[in-house]
Amino acid sequence: MPVAIELLRDHLSVPLLCDALDTAGFRNQSPRLPLLPLTTGGKLLIGRAKTTLWADMAHEDPNPYELELAAIDSCDRDGVIVCAAGGSMRSGIWGELLSGAAINRGCAGVVVDGAIRDLSRMKSMGFPVFARGTSPYDSRNRQRVIDYDVPVELDGVRIEPGDIIAADEDGVVVVPQKIEAAIMQAAWDKAHAESEVREAVRGGMSATEAFNRFGVL
Repeated sequence: MPVAIELLRDHLSVPLLCDALDTAGFRNQSPRLPLLPLTTGGKLLIGRAKTTLWADMAHEDPNPYELELAAIDSCDRDGVIVCAAGGSMRSGIWGELLSGAAINRGCAGVVVDGAIRDLSRMKSMGFPVFARGTSPYDSRNRQRVIDYDVPVELDGVRIEPGDIIAADEDGVVVVPQKIEAAIMQAAWDKAHAESEVREAVRGGMSATEAFNRFGVL
């Protein structure tokens, strides 16, 4: 990435990244899912995708947490764990203890296409968790990780391990690695252009005048 991840968190947003992707011809990189920031708000969650693939189950599992723990233990600093559970609300597949382990690894946050639990405790930890909702049930013998570090999909949007994934109150977006440098630069440039528009409008310039001058909206 062209600038430090901390600067990206402070200055970019999912809409800015979507606009940059649109301009580059990548118009379907944001899953149309109700993935909400359930534990934190405000600052952008951004990092490299650490993918986990989940499946529902209804039988006794002798090693119920083996692969999910291995995935967390191998997460790199600033990684974003992606739980591709197909929207299943069968159990809370992410919770307080997993968040603690992820924090120890330097993970930036988690995006769960499904349910989480221990919401109050995770809020107090300040660990960014995006999910469809909550369930009090444990994942044991209900859901499990069947693979990790593999390509997954969220609502048809493909996520390769190591892709840039970002999430905020507006949604989630995936930036493929092959175009990440150009997209990050374009989003960065637009963020600064929007700041100019913001100041011009505050100074009394009309919306039409601002758009004609700066070319951004």
